[in-house]
Amino acid sequence: MKQVAATREKKQARQAKRDPEGVRRDILAVAMEEFSQNGLSGARIDEIAARTRTSKRMIYYYFGDKEGLYQRVLEEAYAKVRGGESELELEGLDPVAALVKLCRYTFDHHRRNPSFIRMVMIENIHHGRHMQLSENIRGLNRLAIEALEAVLKRGQEAGLFREGLNPLELHWQISALSFFNVSNAATFSFLFGNALFTPDGQETLSGHVADMVLRYVKVEHGRPGA
Repeated sequence: MKQVAATREKKQARQAKRDPEGVRRDILAVAMEEFSQNGLSGARIDEIAARTRTSKRMIYYYFGDKEGLYQRVLEEAYAKVRGGESELELEGLDPVAALVKLCRYTFDHHRRNPSFIRMVMIENIHHGRHMQLSENIRGLNRLAIEALEAVLKRGQEAGLFREGLNPLELHWQISALSFFNVSNAATFSFLFGNALFTPDGQETLSGHVADMVLRYVKVEHGRPGA
């Protein structure tokens, strides 16, 4: 049995040597599922190794330890959402269209990636301890605020958006509306039914989130600062 295990590890090591980035991607994808489903304490490295046909030794080689892997998964989750925002090319759109696109992207990303929401919830249980150790996450999220700030500024210069808007507050509001839709889906649908969580219901909510944000930021009845 030990000889079989040793042979398997040697084969895995050869595969990793040929495609180390592919191995890392596979480990991170499976680890995202494992951590988001079971949390940091409940996730099992043995399970991640089995599902990626690697070994615990290889996982530790790439990521150091269980908490190192968890932190890397958290970074990957934020990189995905922020990377999607950068691909929206908001600077090429008029301010209203740009804000609508950003709102709908955020809502749709979150509902299609519930593992991201669960990872954020789990990290909040840990009081953001692992996030505080990551310069990557801080940098990624600063870019998100800067992009929203640029959209607001263009809207204000065009006389479309009111003055005094805070991009950080607006990011909070967009995130809150999009986050609750996933974080509380199970309890909300149990209490009130599943109508809002059908494809049509989700599409309607996505549009309403964008509409609510626009109503908040736009100049009212053409009166600046209203």
